[in-house]
Amino acid sequence: MIKVSGVLHIKIITGRNGDFRVGRLVTDIGEFAVKDAELDQYEEGRYEGDFGISQISPSYYSTGGRLVVEVRARLSMIDLASVDETEPAVSGLEQDPLDELPVAVTVAVQDRATKTKDEGIEPLETETDAELFGLLWPLANPLKLDPTVDRNVFRKQRDRLKALGYKFQAINQQWLKD
Repeated sequence: MIKVSGVLHIKIITGRNGDFRVGRLVTDIGEFAVKDAELDQYEEGRYEGDFGISQISPSYYSTGGRLVVEVRARLSMIDLASVDETEPAVSGLEQDPLDELPVAVTVAVQDRATKTKDEGIEPLETETDAELFGLLWPLANPLKLDPTVDRNVFRKQRDRLKALGYKFQAINQQWLKD
């Protein structure tokens, strides 16, 4: 892991799987795309601080009839010094990280959704809070989500916390109930 100071610009994009967040980390050593699941908690804006980078690698995807090649950084640590959620993030073409699943996994997920509808099994969206949050249940105050869970589950947890009156505190990287 390398530790760098910089600015992480986060933007919210609406895709076919719902809203997702992507980041652009600007540091002295370079500029990197960040698509970690943990970003799905943050609001759009500018986040300044220290960042631990565990991996830097090239990545590419096709969107809007274009091939996008980028250098990605995987963050292992975020230590924020300041937050400006009013600053608009830069725009551009982005692919939802959920769409980057291997084809076999995507087919299996779609197959499960079809079976649940056809076989009369309750769809995954009707999970109870205990099932959705797993080991985090019952919910604490404050609460820190585990970004290593499935990204789709992570987004459902984020949305459910908002519905329950929790707000994400970016500086502390935890959810607090009002």
